[in-house]
This record gives sequence, structure tokens and C-alpha cells, in this order.
Amino acid sequence: MRHYNWLNPWFICVVICCVILASPIVLVFSSLAFPQLDVWQHLYQTVLSDYVTNSLLLAFGVGALVILIGAPLAWFIARYDFYARRQIKWLVLLPMAMPAYILAYSYTGLLDFAGPVQGALRTTFDWQYGDYYFPEIRSLSGAILMLSLVLYPYVYMLAKTAFSDLPANLEEVSKSLGVTANQFITKVVFPLARPAILMGAALAMMEAFADYGTVQYFGISTFTTGIFRTWFGLGNGIAAAQLAAMLTSFVVLLLVLEYFSRRKVKYYLQGQKSKAFNRQVLHGYKSVVMAILCVLPVIFGFLIPVLQLVGWAIDSFTKQFDQAFIQLIWNSFYLAAITAICAVILALFFAYAKRLNRSKVIHLIVSFVGLGYALPGTVIAIGALVILSWLDIQINGITEAWFEQSVGLILSGTLFALVLVYCIRFLAVAMHNVDSGIARIKPSLDDAAKSLGHSSFSILKNIHVPLLTSSVCSSLLLVFVDVMKELPATLILRPFNFNTLAVKTFELASDERLMEAALPALAIVIVGIIPVIFLTRMTEQRSPQRTSKNKGKYVTS
Repeated sequence: MRHYNWLNPWFICVVICCVILASPIVLVFSSLAFPQLDVWQHLYQTVLSDYVTNSLLLAFGVGALVILIGAPLAWFIARYDFYARRQIKWLVLLPMAMPAYILAYSYTGLLDFAGPVQGALRTTFDWQYGDYYFPEIRSLSGAILMLSLVLYPYVYMLAKTAFSDLPANLEEVSKSLGVTANQFITKVVFPLARPAILMGAALAMMEAFADYGTVQYFGISTFTTGIFRTWFGLGNGIAAAQLAAMLTSFVVLLLVLEYFSRRKVKYYLQGQKSKAFNRQVLHGYKSVVMAILCVLPVIFGFLIPVLQLVGWAIDSFTKQFDQAFIQLIWNSFYLAAITAICAVILALFFAYAKRLNRSKVIHLIVSFVGLGYALPGTVIAIGALVILSWLDIQINGITEAWFEQSVGLILSGTLFALVLVYCIRFLAVAMHNVDSGIARIKPSLDDAAKSLGHSSFSILKNIHVPLLTSSVCSSLLLVFVDVMKELPATLILRPFNFNTLAVKTFELASDERLMEAALPALAIVIVGIIPVIFLTRMTEQRSPQRTSKNKGKYVTS
């Protein structure tokens, strides 16, 4: 039996870091030990049913719609070769750069009663208010549509990988067994890709549970809006934490359901896979129709809102692009940069600690900290704020007793709180890339370095980090952009008189100043395009080469 040195400095540091990062999450659940019966009675009699119903309808509606958009789109691009396919297969990822709340602002400006669409209808047909029916964009169905248009790439990317990994002879074997073309798709292809599709849908549903900007702007009562109301409206932090714990329970339940849905039904590919799945060439009108179908999500999820934002931004550019706007850009940039650096350093530290010490305890506590990405930013922010506020009170008590002077809010009222919550929220993004990169480094390199007298830290610094350059850069980039787009945690924890592009966009849109909100929103979108390009290049490098078959029907990549 292998024995581990529990007093190893790496192990001790991992435990300390994990305790700090996990404490806000633990605190949220520990708040359940102090029930606020009067507040809960009030919530139960008034809005709690709306919170539960709307949150569930929103999450499951988004889950269903992203599957309807992402899975067929992935199949079309993986299965067929059609006009402009090479361009479309990276264009379909562009909606990932568009935060859902910005999409909501854009379509509200377009489709509201005073917007250009309804205005054109009234002018064209000489209609007045009440003469026609037009769908209400500020509704639960509207929020489901907005979130789905930016979250379908989760399903698309995972499903496309699953479809592309299917062996070339799978269709031939199915036909030899009498399986029709439709049955091949419904009974062979999609069951094999089912785990990937459900995982993508689960990720999208978790994002829907965590959304605040869209539902708040559309006036929909969900757990996230309820947490803000309980915290700021009722002034009860413990009840808000308990609402956050309830929301987290839904997220955990979703993860459990996703796991059991994959556990009960399993499909396997038998035999060795020698060739990748081939694409069928489409010609004529079929090729054009397929291209149009595949580009529709891009048009509605990216192109239309961006054009709307550009139009608004041009009109207000000269008035808004001043020193204050430059300060907004700088605030957002250095906050995202600091967080990205801290998150990647932590990811490197945890990944290397797991490599040095293969104890199940290390893997368990690091995995627990990585669950922060599955939790809404609101939940983590509340837990962190309660802890840091308590620490500030204790620190001020000590300084007043010893030095007769108060130092003020040095933790909860500073950027430290934001960076801490961002690191908890997005650490899993950095760890995913770093873990996959460090797993490709042969252990023999570590052994050779140790034989030459290098310490563990020296090996990490001089060997692993240079070899992990691409993984580190991708982690930095992805965390940077996620922080740029994060809204609810920033609203709760930002220091006094400190704004970011996301907060400014939200404030202006909440005041119905959509034209003024366009410029900061467009800046967020432009920054968000960077990881989309990076992801596209990664997909291109990892996509398997197609082999030609049945000349005139199938092609190579």
C-alpha cells in the first residue's frame, strides 16, 4: 500500500487554497442552518412559486431549444459538404461571443412597439395600436430564445465532435442490416452522440439557471432576480444565501440527472476505428438550401444584433467615446487580466500538485473547487461577500483595539473580492486546458530532471510551463473573456464608483437608454470574438482527416 506524505508542502498549500476557494460555496449551504421563517413565509405566499416555475421552464426550455438548433446543425456540417461549408463551420460559433443580455437589448430595440420592425409594419399597412398582434419579446419565451441563440454552440461543438468521430463503415454496416437512411440517423447516429448532446444541453441549462441580465431586463422572476431582491430589497443576506443554496440544489440535481441519463443507456462502437466518417457532397439547390439553414442561427444570434449595435454606436460614438469610456475599458481590461493570471497560476499549481501526489484526497478536493463553474456567479458572490464582510469586521475590531484606528473595508469593498469570486467561478475553465496539457507531458521528463537535482518548483517553472505555452495561453484567453462578460457577481461585489463595460451596459439598458448601451456592448462582443477564433483553430487542428470514397459523392477535408 502506498503511503503519502500529508505534511508535504505541496499538499498543505493545495488544502489551504482549496479551503479558501471552497469556503463561499460551503457558507451558502451552511446558511440553511439558520432558517429565516418570516422571510420564507413571505416568499412562499408571494413569489417563490414564480421563482421555481420560471427558473425550471427557462432552463428546460433552453435545454430543449439548444438541442433542436445545435444537434441538427452539427449533423449537417459533419455529414454533408455544401456551399461555403468551410466558412460556415466557424461562423456558427460566433454567437458564443454575444452575451445573452446584450442580445436581449438588441432585439428589444428592434422588436418593441417603438422599434423599426413594428414601426415599418404600421407605416406599410396603416395600422394603429391594437390593430395587429406581435409577439412580446419581453417574456419567458423571449428569454428562452435569447439564451438559446447564444448557447447552442455548447451542443454544436460536442455533437460535431461525436459525429465526426463515427467510423466510415458504420453506415455500410447499417445498410447491410436493412436500416433505412432515417433509421440510421435516429437509431444509430444520435444514440451514439447522445452523451455529448446531453452534456452540451446540461451546460446550456446551467448557464440559463445562472443568467441575471436577460431575465431581469425582461422582467421575469427567477432565482437570480429573487436573490438580488431579497438581498437589496429586504436587506436579508442570510435569506438570500438560502435562496442561492436552493438554486444550487437545482444545478446539482441537473448534473445528477445528466449523469444518470448517460449511465442507464450506453452505446459502444465495436472494433477498431480505421477511418473517419465521410461527408456526402451536395450539389445545386440542395447545397444552397443547406448553407442557408446552417447560417440562420448565425444571422439571428450574431449578425442582426451586431448590425443593430453598430447602428446605435455610430449615432452615439462622438458623445460617448470620452475619458470616462476609456476608463471603463481600462477597468474591464485590468480586472479581467488580473483574474486570468491568478486563475491560470492556480490551475498550474493544482494540476502539478495532482501530478506529484496521486492521492485520491488531492483529486477530490481539487475537483470540488472546480465545481465553481457549475454554480451561478450570484451564489458564489453572496458566499464570498458574507465571509469577507465578517473578516473586515474582525480586522477593524483588532485595529481599533490595538491602534485606535479603523482601516475600513479592505477585503469586501475592494477588487480582491471580485478577483476571488472570478477565480472560483472560472477556475474550471483554466484547469480543463492545463490538465489536458500537462497530461501529455511524459513522467520520464520529471524523473530525468529530478535525477539532475532539480526541485519540484524548478521542474514546473523550467520544464512544464514552457511545454504548456499553448494551454496556458488558451486558458488566459478564455478566462479573460469570461470575466469581461460576467455581470451578476460584478454587480454585487464591485467597489464603490467602479464600473466595467458589462455593468455600464446593464445600467444604461435598464434605464432604456439602448442607444447609449450599444458602444460598451459592442466592445464586449468584439473582445468575445477572440476566443471564438481560437476555438475554431483548435477544432481545425484536431478534426480528423476525411478519406475519399465513392468518387463524386464523398470528399476529403
